[in-house]
Amino acid sequence: SIIESGLNPRAVSRASAVGLWQFMSFTGRYFGLHHDGYIDDRMDPEKSTEAACKYIKQLYTIFDDWELALAAYNSGPGTVRRAIRRSGYKKHFWEIYRYLPRETRSYVPQYVAIVYAINYAEEHNMANLAPEVPMPHDTIAVRQYLHLETLANLTGTCVDDLHQLNPSLRHNAVPE
Repeated sequence: SIIESGLNPRAVSRASAVGLWQFMSFTGRYFGLHHDGYIDDRMDPEKSTEAACKYIKQLYTIFDDWELALAAYNSGPGTVRRAIRRSGYKKHFWEIYRYLPRETRSYVPQYVAIVYAINYAEEHNMANLAPEVPMPHDTIAVRQYLHLETLANLTGTCVDDLHQLNPSLRHNAVPE
């Protein structure tokens, strides 16, 4: 999600991919992420992360190679299959590299770099000295339409905090 969205759950790409994991509409729905005029589960960090895990697992099952699975996550399994076919049916990322779109060619190396940076952060003086403390929150069940300003007034919270805690809400309201 660092590469996909810069950890922004509300990120929207030029191609209309949405959320931390940049799901396109069809792929999101296929993995159980609902979206309509009020809610977009692709922007829900928990739901979209669960869907991304299922998707990458499915891609690994298809390609039996983590680098190809990552490439397919970025450009789609059809694009990777086409690159495999064009390469003479080679089965490793670096063997099909030149047949992949430019963005996908850089995606796997970016992933490797991020993993390296996370694993060796201290050795390169990149350690996070002040971890972010999550804001206090709780979960409530809502059965009817509720405007966020009303909820903020009833609970003594700030509307901006409610937006931050509920990135999948597309408007200032919770639907029925």
